[in-house]
Amino acid sequence: MTQPPHDEPTASSPQELRDQVERTRTELGKTVEVLAAKTDVKARAQEKATEVREQAAAKAGELREKAVDLVHQAQERLPDPVKDKAAQAAEQARTKATQAGQMWQDKAPEPVRQKTTQGAQLARDNRKTLLTAAGVAVVVWLACRRRKA
Repeated sequence: MTQPPHDEPTASSPQELRDQVERTRTELGKTVEVLAAKTDVKARAQEKATEVREQAAAKAGELREKAVDLVHQAQERLPDPVKDKAAQAAEQARTKATQAGQMWQDKAPEPVRQKTTQGAQLARDNRKTLLTAAGVAVVVWLACRRRKA
């Protein structure tokens, strides 16, 4: 039986042999690490999840920009009387909301008020997203109305 060919020449001294053994161990260790990484299903799944999450975030950003464009286009097309009516309705809504908020403060139990405050803070922190979603809803509603008319 013949021996397989070596990548390196045979050692001429014990020190060279030790160096070859150490290099071989290092290469074998790297190979084992690569193979272990390929068989680590949990880590690969986490990497894939991270990749998908990043893709989803990028797509959400694109959709958000598109929605903002659509909202601006819809606002430009609205006639002035409709804008005035919307402003009046918004003012009335603010007034009623203030009244409701005061009544809520007077009658709601403390734990419920705390949870509501947390929810309101979350909404304030995500105001742009909520406004964009509302704008998209208005554009869709206007488009549906326009098709029916």
